[in-house]
Amino acid sequence: MKISVAGTGYVGLVAGVCFAEKGHDVTCVDIDEKKVKLMESGVSPIYEADLEELMKKNTSEGRLHYTTDYASAYRYADAIFIGVGTPEREDGSADLSYIATVARQIAESVEQDCLVVVKSTVPIGTNDKVEQFIKDFLVHDVKVEVASNPEFLAQGTAVHDTLEAARIVIGTESKHAEKILKEIYEPFHLPIVSVNRRSAEMIKYASNDFLALKISYMNDIANLCELVGANIEDVAEGMKYDRRIGDHFLNAGIGYGGSCFPKDTKALRFLAQKMGYRIRTVDAAVEVNAEQKIKLFKKASDRMITFQDLKVAVLGLTFKPGTDDLREAPSLDNVPLLLEQGADIYAYDPVGKDNFEKRYPQGKHDKGSITYVEHAEEALVDADLCFIFTEWKEIRAITPEIYKAKMRVPLVYDGRNIYDPQAMEEVKVEYYSIGR
Repeated sequence: MKISVAGTGYVGLVAGVCFAEKGHDVTCVDIDEKKVKLMESGVSPIYEADLEELMKKNTSEGRLHYTTDYASAYRYADAIFIGVGTPEREDGSADLSYIATVARQIAESVEQDCLVVVKSTVPIGTNDKVEQFIKDFLVHDVKVEVASNPEFLAQGTAVHDTLEAARIVIGTESKHAEKILKEIYEPFHLPIVSVNRRSAEMIKYASNDFLALKISYMNDIANLCELVGANIEDVAEGMKYDRRIGDHFLNAGIGYGGSCFPKDTKALRFLAQKMGYRIRTVDAAVEVNAEQKIKLFKKASDRMITFQDLKVAVLGLTFKPGTDDLREAPSLDNVPLLLEQGADIYAYDPVGKDNFEKRYPQGKHDKGSITYVEHAEEALVDADLCFIFTEWKEIRAITPEIYKAKMRVPLVYDGRNIYDPQAMEEVKVEYYSIGR
């Protein structure tokens, strides 16, 4: 099938590449000429495992194309997938301006009947508006339907999560649209959940917000564990055998980040408020997460008289391993606080350094400074304390003995519970984690 994909971020590019991998003729559309040329050369603009390999393979086999010419890409497409961003506004609502721009471009370009599929996460009812918007601006006498097809990929494992998804959710208002989407996904051989558009939109928010709530719940319990002398890992071990709970998302830490959970929880809360309803569980998840992100800094502040002129090692900058995405990463909350207090930060991240450096260039900031290093152990040399914000394998590989040997003061604040507290104690590393 001839498919065009609007947007080449995590959603659009991964979807387009995976569609091509399953045999479809795919054109990915982006407004950035430099980005298009980069992708044509086989280089991915985002860090994602296995993505570049599939980009090169499907480009060389003639199934995957990139362009800035949206009109030619949309003109004779059988299906057009919209995968542009819906960033969070200040009030927590979703910014739909990118969706609207693409919808208008589609309306002015299509010259045959086609299905428009919104993969972007959008508020409930948005697809109804998109369909009407396209019809309002149609130039040619063609039939355009809009369907919802939310994505459930996790950054760092996006390709695998697309090709081996637990389910495909499609939201349609006609048998015709349902048939086309099922044909597109038939080569994937995955379970398909077919519902109406609004239910599909809600499934995405409900799923993400449930997982966010689960994370915040465990972090809340972890904080209580510290107060009563319990160990959150032992508690999670006892919980996970209950099939009603399961073993996923039970790890305590310094909160969730990324492109989905923070944005989607706030968006659902905004929707509820708009409808005159307070969704208390989601409110709680948002509040717990906001407080959890700076828990380590507060612990360190209770321990230290000052951060002024101290060498502070920061290990991990991205919101999770396997991605270069910084959105809502705990590092973005903690690094400014440390700089404000006069810390000299030595930061390490295997893939996130370049993105972080765009926000905080190497050198002086406020009362402190930041220096980027190529290897994790470099950050530890003569450090007065260390913060762990991301559990990269390169950071997990550092042994308690290395902290003891490299640091001037072996003082470690671990936001991801990487180490066994007893192992740290045995080598005389002062160690603080979450819920233990």
